[in-house]
Amino acid sequence: MSSNPEKILGRLDYYLDTPVELTLYGRAALLLGFEKPDPVFAMTCDVDAVFWIGQGQELLEDTNFWEAVDRVNQELASDRLFISHFFEESQVILTPGWKSDRVSISIDYLRNLNLYRLSDHDLLLSKLMRDDPQDRSDAEFICRQAGFGLSDVTDFIRRARVPEETEIVEQFKIASEKLLKKLC
Repeated sequence: MSSNPEKILGRLDYYLDTPVELTLYGRAALLLGFEKPDPVFAMTCDVDAVFWIGQGQELLEDTNFWEAVDRVNQELASDRLFISHFFEESQVILTPGWKSDRVSISIDYLRNLNLYRLSDHDLLLSKLMRDDPQDRSDAEFICRQAGFGLSDVTDFIRRARVPEETEIVEQFKIASEKLLKKLC
C-alpha cells in the first residue's frame, strides 16, 4: 500500500496533461526524499511545495496544474488528504541557492510530475520556521540523517534568507536556539 503523499502525488500526476516540476518540503519531502524515513512521515495528510518566484503564474498560464490540484483535493477530501500548501520562495526560510541545491526524487510511475525536495540544509531551515515540537523532531531527524553538527547548523542559520514577517523572525530565533542547544 502506498503512503498518503504517494497517493496524493499519484493522483496529481494522473490529472496533469503536461510535465510539471514540483519542489517538496515538509513531511512528504522527508518521507520520499530520504533512504530511511521515519514511518510516521507516511501518515502526513498533505503535500507541501515551494515555488520559485513566478512559478505559480507559469503553472497557471502553461499547464493545467491548478485544475489538477482542485480535482485531487475534491477526489481525496473524504480521505482527508490534500495538496494545498504552496509557498513562493520569499515566504519560506531558505538559503539563496536553494533551487540549485534541490535533490531529485524518483518515483517510477509518475509520468508528468518531476519531483524534487529541498536540500538537507534548506529542509532543516524550513523546519525552523515554527517553534513546534513536531517540526523540532523533524529538524533533529534531518540533522541525524545528514550528519549535521553544531558548526554546520550555525552556518545554515547565518546564511538563511528569512521572510520579513515578525512572527516568522521570532519563531525562527526561538526554534534555532533550541536546536543549537540540543546539538551542543
